[in-house]
Amino acid sequence: MTVVVGCGAGFSGDRTDAARPLVDALMSYDAPRALMFETLGERTLAAAQLRRIKDPDSGDEPLLEEFLSPVLSDCLTHHITVLGNFGAANPGAACRRIQQLAKRLGHTEACLATIHGDDVRDQLHALDWQAWEGEKRSLSALEHVVAANVYLGADGLIEAMARGAHVVITGRVADPSLALAPLCYYHDWASDDWHRLAAGALAGHLIECGTQVTGGYFADPGFKDVPGMASLGYPLVEVERNGRLIVTKPPGTGGLVTEQTVKEQLLYEIHDPSAYITPDVVIDLAHVSVRQLAKDRVEITGVRGKPAPARLKTTVSFLGGYQGEAEISYAGPNAFARARLARDTLRQRLALRCPANLRARFDLIGVSSVFDGDSHYNPHHIGQAASDIRLRLAVEHADQRVVELATQELLALYCCGPAGGGGVRRHHTQRLKTASYLVPRQQVTPIVTLHRGEGNA
Repeated sequence: MTVVVGCGAGFSGDRTDAARPLVDALMSYDAPRALMFETLGERTLAAAQLRRIKDPDSGDEPLLEEFLSPVLSDCLTHHITVLGNFGAANPGAACRRIQQLAKRLGHTEACLATIHGDDVRDQLHALDWQAWEGEKRSLSALEHVVAANVYLGADGLIEAMARGAHVVITGRVADPSLALAPLCYYHDWASDDWHRLAAGALAGHLIECGTQVTGGYFADPGFKDVPGMASLGYPLVEVERNGRLIVTKPPGTGGLVTEQTVKEQLLYEIHDPSAYITPDVVIDLAHVSVRQLAKDRVEITGVRGKPAPARLKTTVSFLGGYQGEAEISYAGPNAFARARLARDTLRQRLALRCPANLRARFDLIGVSSVFDGDSHYNPHHIGQAASDIRLRLAVEHADQRVVELATQELLALYCCGPAGGGGVRRHHTQRLKTASYLVPRQQVTPIVTLHRGEGNA
């Protein structure tokens, strides 16, 4: 038997029309099918926690209706299970919105499940915390903690499907677990069948970033050309019970699936290819084979697995002062010299008016930005002939008033700076920072709640 899983989003803010071709393709399979949405990053979740604190009915994925409206009815009608981490900081809020959407679409019988247990902010003093590799900050030193979320695995999602859920809504789960859960459920893989679990988790890893495996982010004109970038097909993965898997995409969509696109995604965010750690299994890619079977069909075999880790990664998000950005443009003859004078003037003004511990970065976009540090230029990237330059200031400080004063100094360059400055933009926000820790898996339990019909649990 083959199980087919599609991915309709690789991050919050992804294309909201992507799932329609996927569902059309999924409906053509005579096999168990699922559609996952991966919309959650670490800072995305922290920002969602801030929204929930301000409004208890908020904190879920803002584009939830846009993602689901075009496809939810067909998914419910054709028994395509939907799994998504669009619950973010508030799976209950996401559940209520999906229930309302399903009702509007005429599916009052839809059974939804929410997965809780990842949010351990109220257990900061009860859990056995261990700093993650490279993390130098102790948990006790963190102030103003906004969120603490454990990366749950597939167990809760599998339970939800076994209890009849048509839509499974999670907060923080590991991205591959969204695909692994339906594979485990339909293939009835044992919880210690490490090689097959590794194949299923790898299937999730390959599609979790949406079009990164079908040509998006891969494209580099003249080196790696990708057709149909405006209509990229989002990925499908066909997984057999023995763990053999094929990556493909809906017919008639743009992009491509090749050995090269698959290999790039295969190694994406992999620290150790022989020990890629997920909550469900440790994946060993050392003996993986990638083979082009046909146009837009690539086979992956040879995946091996090792027992799941004893501890689960937890991301702790905390407030870290304020940050601000401000920009002004200089164009035309001698633009580089004028932009550089504006930068030097601004640097001197900040030294005069702001505390010494203000952290500031200056970029001359169009000449020098990505390759520079926070405090100085790399002269190898300066182009004297540039005639369209944008001076960018980024600042960070514990005091919001200091940040606002610093960006106001850039605004003052309209008249106090060199000739021809224009198009000032300013933005200020609280700074969210993250730290990573590990907690014993036995101290964290996913909680599955079913919601049947029109809002009745």
